[in-house]
Amino acid sequence: MASSGGELGSLFDHHVQRAVCDTRAKYREGRRPRAVKVYTINLESQYLLIQGVPAVGVMKELVERFALYGAIEQYNALDEYPAEDFTEVYLIKFMNLQSARTAKRKMDEQSFFGGLLHVCYAPEFETVEETRKKLQMRKAYVVKTTENKDHYVTKKKKKKKKK
Repeated sequence: MASSGGELGSLFDHHVQRAVCDTRAKYREGRRPRAVKVYTINLESQYLLIQGVPAVGVMKELVERFALYGAIEQYNALDEYPAEDFTEVYLIKFMNLQSARTAKRKMDEQSFFGGLLHVCYAPEFETVEETRKKLQMRKAYVVKTTENKDHYVTKKKKKKKKK
């Protein structure tokens, strides 16, 4: 899974920014060309890794910008994480997963103080308990969604039978 040892502070494969997909069918293309990457619930995380932040002391502004998308539980700079020259890497933990999803989608590839941000999930910083809680929440969501769908389908069938 990891390209250089798999230890915290090393560069993981899922942190590397992918090239744009040029084999996508024309009708599937959006307004902006994007890379194709599939996420499972296990790869998503409340922890976001922000790469490409200019090293000019803008931690406060960065946290303020990400706080627009949800409550932040903790944040810190990762000095030991490999970064390009004159850039820094930050780790932000959101209170809930939906806030992290929104922040990642909105802030990835955005300009920030002259640098282009690369935002990715960092599930390797989760504890076992956080991962367990995330998977239980997803399981409950799937059960709730399928129950509502089943209820809707059976209700629709009953209406057809009455006619």
